[in-house]
Amino acid sequence: MTTSAQCDFTFPLSRRGDVLPEEADLLRDKHPVAKVRTLTGDEAWLVSSYALAKQVLEDERFSLKDTANPGVPRQYALTIPPEVVNNMGNINSAGLRNAVMKTLSPRADKELGGWLEAEAHRLIDRLVDQGPPADLRDGFTEPYSAALHCRLLGIPTDDWRRLMSGIDLAFVTSPAVFEGSTPNWYKDLGYMLDRLRADPAPTEGLLGRFAELRRSPDVLEQDGLDQVGSGQVSDDLLATVALSLFGAGAVSTSAFLLHAIIALVQQPELAERLRREPAVIGRAVDELLRYNLSIGDALPRLALADVQVGEVLVRQGELVLVLIEGANYDPEVFPHPEKIDFDRETNPHLAFGAGQHFCPASALGRTHAEIALQALVERLPALRLALPVEQLAWRPGFIKRLPERLPLLW
Repeated sequence: MTTSAQCDFTFPLSRRGDVLPEEADLLRDKHPVAKVRTLTGDEAWLVSSYALAKQVLEDERFSLKDTANPGVPRQYALTIPPEVVNNMGNINSAGLRNAVMKTLSPRADKELGGWLEAEAHRLIDRLVDQGPPADLRDGFTEPYSAALHCRLLGIPTDDWRRLMSGIDLAFVTSPAVFEGSTPNWYKDLGYMLDRLRADPAPTEGLLGRFAELRRSPDVLEQDGLDQVGSGQVSDDLLATVALSLFGAGAVSTSAFLLHAIIALVQQPELAERLRREPAVIGRAVDELLRYNLSIGDALPRLALADVQVGEVLVRQGELVLVLIEGANYDPEVFPHPEKIDFDRETNPHLAFGAGQHFCPASALGRTHAEIALQALVERLPALRLALPVEQLAWRPGFIKRLPERLPLLW
């Protein structure tokens, strides 16, 4: 039984999002539970095989919210207040949880599909009018993804850019807290508080549902949250959940679209198939989710007890990092994982996580991506990179692997 190991690997891995880091296969095949040193200088266990990744994600003895506790080993310094992680990882109120889950369900908004399609085509119209080359990150993926999340929250779509600029600081991965992180968070939290407390009160989206809960404090009092209507702390909680949902959702959906577009323009036969066989789009999005490398850092969990993971006994209080690109490229589960195969018979990828923290917006994310990618391949059949893929500049020190720009021709 192994209980310790040398820190032989530098983590995080390469920030390039178009090439699988060379260490991923070596880690999974030779060191599926490897000791690494994080940005903060702490030690952690990096788990990279599919079976062990799934074990960690599904075992409730590995906690997400406790990674924000004081004094625990960290993947990187907290650049948002610890209560944010706690709030998002432990929404105990049934009323609050139901409001969030209803907001994230595509079925809750019967007009959402048509609205997303119209928004995608509106943005493509603007790109076409301006002419190629164009940056699809600024001109399509970010405004499209941010607009969706503005609609989900019930805030003006025109405010998307100011909120996305906050994400640029909120999700920086740094070895130490930096000065701008706290004022950045409270600036955007103040925006959400103002929207929540507006007169007249919001009626649409998640903020509309939260406003209704504020008018009926007894609903949340029964769930252990006191004086939602009158207490500053309770308003802060509601605004924190709204802001966190926007940040995590908008950056994840936009980043995935960027990676999917890069894959399709590098293999135009895949885009051509989507044009010929639009019915394959659901399987295509799932396969692109498996293949994409947008999750720039591993998923963190803190061990709440001693747990055997493969040949390693992980001790209580130790940090475990789940390497999604290791799991999603595991040939034991995905034959020829380096190939994008829209016809995989089974595709149990971990792009949305697993266990109690499986992404509640998975159905929404799929709908968002399917509509966007189908519109792009139909409207811009000659879509291609405007520069060699090696010249894309990948953002360093960020929670996602992002190209700073994605200039394309068509």
